[in-house]
Amino acid sequence: MSVLPADQRELFLPLADGLHESPCWATFLRNLAVRAGANAAILAVCLRPGGAPAVTRYGAPSAGPEPRLDPARLIELGLKPLSMLRPGRIYALDELLDYDDPAALERQRRALDGRGWRFGRALRVAAENGAEACLLLTRDREDISASTTAALTAAAPHLRAGLKTLTILAEQQLRLEMAQSALARIGVGQIAFDPAGQVILADPQAEAVLPLLAERRLPVLPDVAQAIAEACARLAGAAAGESALLPIDPRRELYLLLRKAEHTPDRTGPSPAVIGTLRQPRREDPRAAIRLLVRRYGLSEREAALAHAISLGETIIEAGRRLRLTDETARNYSKRIYAKTQTRGQADLVRLLLEGPMPFA
Repeated sequence: MSVLPADQRELFLPLADGLHESPCWATFLRNLAVRAGANAAILAVCLRPGGAPAVTRYGAPSAGPEPRLDPARLIELGLKPLSMLRPGRIYALDELLDYDDPAALERQRRALDGRGWRFGRALRVAAENGAEACLLLTRDREDISASTTAALTAAAPHLRAGLKTLTILAEQQLRLEMAQSALARIGVGQIAFDPAGQVILADPQAEAVLPLLAERRLPVLPDVAQAIAEACARLAGAAAGESALLPIDPRRELYLLLRKAEHTPDRTGPSPAVIGTLRQPRREDPRAAIRLLVRRYGLSEREAALAHAISLGETIIEAGRRLRLTDETARNYSKRIYAKTQTRGQADLVRLLLEGPMPFA
């Protein structure tokens, strides 16, 4: 059977565009169900072995509510698990039944009839990186046509390629979220500039501090914008490691550190010339920091509270009085803190705490 031009437009292209949909591939699933005249279409995607599948369902408008189902195993019906199907091969629904046990076979048929699943096709696709997708189409009156089966067969390689790409995108998104979360905890935001000082991209933390205006312009005074443009032009042609520090809003103690971007040779996306870094005063939650110091260094809660206060810039006496310690007790606590953390004094203690995990508590 030949693949129709409409299949290219309605099935294959949505497999590429659908990587950015939520839920993923919803348009493909809808178009496939309409193409097949199916009363239900179910797609389960699992991006790592042993992980829970993300399930997308499409029911025809005339169909009733689709009962919940785990399509990765079809446990409820006792059908052959889709994970056992050979990747890329199209299976008829009858091939998933248990013909070795007549009683079980009868139960399965009754259950399928109760769902309106009298005919169907199943497909399992596996990518090289361990990700897999399972697709199930069902009809209640007539069997799935040969042309639809051919289209599903032709779509399988596209789905496999999309599955591999989806896994890579998901991993990149997770890396991005982890990095942004860590930077946000210490008040750091970043902005990518081109050589003319135009903003290419700003992360959420930077946008929270400097919300971009129309045409990706920063909300700064004209002289500040000019200084940014001049610095970016200079840094774009400078040696690696060059930087510039510009005041953005001295009233808020807001400065922008510009540095020449480090280029990746195989980069295919936007390639900034300069990276700008903003940092807002932000410290960790005191309660979380104290718990961490207790676990990490074996400090008592009062000792940990005093150590944290010292890291905030308070003197031992000031911090002790705020914690309702006598001056002598605060000094004794500080000596025990230095011993347990193996530091040589107040400055060394602050260095240790700020270099460790405490700022991210």
